[in-house]
Amino acid sequence: MDAITGLLEGPKARGAFLLKSVFNPPWALRIEDRAPISVGTMVRGDAWVRPDHAAPVLLRPGDVAVMRGPDPYVISDALDTAVQLTVGADQQCNTVAGENVTETMALGVRTWGDALGEGSAVMLSGTYQAPSEIGRRLLSTLPAVLVRPADEGNDPLIGLLAKEMVRDEPGQELVLDRLLDLLLVNVLRGWLADPDSGAPAWHRAQSDPVVGPALRLLHDSPAHAWTVESIARKVGVSRAQLARRFTDVVGEPPMAYLAGWRLTLAADLLREPDATLATVARRVGYSSGFALSSAFKRVRGVTPQEYRARALAGTPWT
Repeated sequence: MDAITGLLEGPKARGAFLLKSVFNPPWALRIEDRAPISVGTMVRGDAWVRPDHAAPVLLRPGDVAVMRGPDPYVISDALDTAVQLTVGADQQCNTVAGENVTETMALGVRTWGDALGEGSAVMLSGTYQAPSEIGRRLLSTLPAVLVRPADEGNDPLIGLLAKEMVRDEPGQELVLDRLLDLLLVNVLRGWLADPDSGAPAWHRAQSDPVVGPALRLLHDSPAHAWTVESIARKVGVSRAQLARRFTDVVGEPPMAYLAGWRLTLAADLLREPDATLATVARRVGYSSGFALSSAFKRVRGVTPQEYRARALAGTPWT
């Protein structure tokens, strides 16, 4: 499974929260929902995305922004507009005075904001609540705000999303999930393909003639008793060639990468309530539950049991 697929197919990745927001100036919202990833695009008007710990980014009509959580950020009509509303957990909205206006600002099906006119600014947004551990590997490499320009072919998707977002028919959530997924995938593909984007080395490595096949072996069969020699034999190069090339391209040796990949998969499997520790261990290549537990605790700082309890309780990602 590649990182983009893992991002969209992980536990609870379905059922994204989507909203059409309508505003007249001046307007500014502070987003504190701690969502791991959100997508936004302007249908009308410009907006500034102002992260707490990064430079602000201008969002023009047709541009698509991906906001990496859980850190808060502000979206506003201008850089100097003071925050008027705050969106917190469960997408509840409050004024700076503490009044909940979630219901009073509702304008219709998945539509919210200023009731005066059609609004000089119209924004479509979608929020994912819990990507898989595989997806988090990709999220950790994203900038606080990633913006891809309007000329990357997203207009048809944005237009269809705008139409479908305000419909209320059977199966509508499924339709919206798929459209949002397509938009996010297109944006991430553009970012990953951009040589100046700072995309992770392990993604670029997938197209390498030596490292790419090696990565596919490890991803497809993580439970196999791999050695550097056995991987090299499958790829058709020497052990030394594989070790050197893999480390140069990915940034770590093959076995270190495999160990991290196994723990990533284990973390996802631990979210399945009926999966025993021994079963998870076997599926990701550990000889016993004890061996997995020791490695998990050493790398992640918590035991598998503690991790599972937090995950199933819905503890926000940090």
